[in-house]
Order: sequence, then structure tokens, then C-alpha cells
Amino acid sequence: MTNFCHGFKRTRGSKEGVAMDTLAIVLAAIGAINWGLIGLFGFDLVAAITTAGKFGDSNVISRIIYVIVGIAGVIALIGAFG
Repeated sequence: MTNFCHGFKRTRGSKEGVAMDTLAIVLAAIGAINWGLIGLFGFDLVAAITTAGKFGDSNVISRIIYVIVGIAGVIALIGAFG
């Protein structure tokens, strides 16, 4: 058993664990792509999708997306090194 995120326990390699790890990696990759677009072209895909405007502007939807992607990044790191 692996102690995972504040007491949530799962067996490494279980169906639920693999699905959670895969989802976390996909969301973290989307976040990385968004940061690459910001760095290369000054284009914030999340802001464009949520009509928040330009980079740095936010609304409730964009903030929720950023939080979900951030949590996914932490889960992906825990999965990779934990």
C-alpha cells in the first residue's frame, strides 16, 4: 500500500491508481503546454478558452482550471517520486 495525499491509500498499480496517475500526468502536461505557449508567444490558452482576456487576467473558471492543473502537477510529482 502507498500512503497517498493525506491518508488516501491505494495499491500501486491498481486500476484506480493508474487512472488517477494518468489523469494527473495529462493535466500537468496541459499546464506545461500552456506555460510554453505563454513563454514563446505570450498566448495564455486558459485565458483564451475562459474569455478571461490576456495573460494575468482571470475569472472564476480560469482560476478553477489553474488550481486543478496545479493539484494534478503535485499528484504527478508524488506518483513519480513517491
